[in-house]
Amino acid sequence: MERVFAEYLIETPYEVEQAAAVLAGEQSSGTFVSVPGETEELKKRFAARVEDIQLLDVADEPSIPGGSIPGKKYQKARVKVSWSIENFGYNLPVLISTLQGNLYEITQFTGLKLMDFELPDSFKNHFKGSKFGIQGSKLSCGVADRPMIGTIIKPSIGMSIAETTALVKNLIDAGIDFIKDDELMGSAANSPFDDRVKSIMKVIRDNEQKTGKKVMYAFNISDEIDAMQRKYDLIRKEKGSCAMISINSVGLAGTKKICDQGELVIHGHRNGWGMLNRHPLLGIEFPAYQKIQRLAGVDQLHVNGIQNKFWESDDSVVTSIQSCLKPFLGGYEILPVVSSGQWGGQAVETYRRTQTTDLLYMAGGGILAHPMGPKAGVNALQQAWTGAVEGLSVEETALKYPEFAASVKKFSK
Repeated sequence: MERVFAEYLIETPYEVEQAAAVLAGEQSSGTFVSVPGETEELKKRFAARVEDIQLLDVADEPSIPGGSIPGKKYQKARVKVSWSIENFGYNLPVLISTLQGNLYEITQFTGLKLMDFELPDSFKNHFKGSKFGIQGSKLSCGVADRPMIGTIIKPSIGMSIAETTALVKNLIDAGIDFIKDDELMGSAANSPFDDRVKSIMKVIRDNEQKTGKKVMYAFNISDEIDAMQRKYDLIRKEKGSCAMISINSVGLAGTKKICDQGELVIHGHRNGWGMLNRHPLLGIEFPAYQKIQRLAGVDQLHVNGIQNKFWESDDSVVTSIQSCLKPFLGGYEILPVVSSGQWGGQAVETYRRTQTTDLLYMAGGGILAHPMGPKAGVNALQQAWTGAVEGLSVEETALKYPEFAASVKKFSK
């Protein structure tokens, strides 16, 4: 019978083998005490198995509360556990409950993080995966051998529909590929969702008719499921190409419900990611997280950015980008969305470390606050990526392109 494998980083004051066995039992057929129905035959078929243990370093203090024992050391280890696919079939929420359920509360652990998991190929017969992904997203915008260049409407909330539409027009005239609502913008008092969609889409359709280029706008449809469906249908009616979902807010089943329709590119915003990942020994690592979103069908997923404004290290961002580009179940694609305090200056390092242009590279202030205006801001980002791919340094690119040179003077630290 096929099995699902998961790898965890754990910390425990107990014997690692004992703690790992508790994890396997709690997340399959066992509980805190033996029960009459847990026969050897049942365990052989449904109990999780500890497949491998690799001991790491030892700490003097627990990483998180719970399970601390005076005088004990805290052993870290990588533990691989497997389950028979019979336990959950192809039920995604139950699979995630198995991989990430009550194990975080188990007393034996003073640290536990899901690092990655592996699925049998049969999953691709039951999950559609991303409909558009990398190639479909870029094709929709007419982009080939460079990243998609995008921005976020700023201020995040408070602008009227007329002000937002005017900004969108300026950005389109500047040559932008992608624009998105901020995650804080749903249907505000002075910017009702329906009216905003209709106003913005008229500008996008007019530009497409004149130039042949259809700019992708990700309208934030995050809401209750029925309301998300209505908003999705409106975008489609207005000939839009993309909807944005705050995936941690609407939940896995809500995200998959929308993705399964397959008519709009789904931009997955991971706001709230820090509460899932920021602690080094609690939560989930991005390689596992992005696989869940690929199964749900998300086409584009935020990965933070090099030299970002948040806490995440450049190494972590690079790992996230690489995990999105790594093949999964024979071809499920997902486009890495590079964002967070970005401007053209980070393009050189981003390309050097990832060697890819299969990105959506987004800059808010890096475009909108450019000293020569938004059009120059868009040009500067395109110039930065041209220079990066050509192997030029930031300084060499600045000598070649005046718009990029102005952004270096404005944004470099």
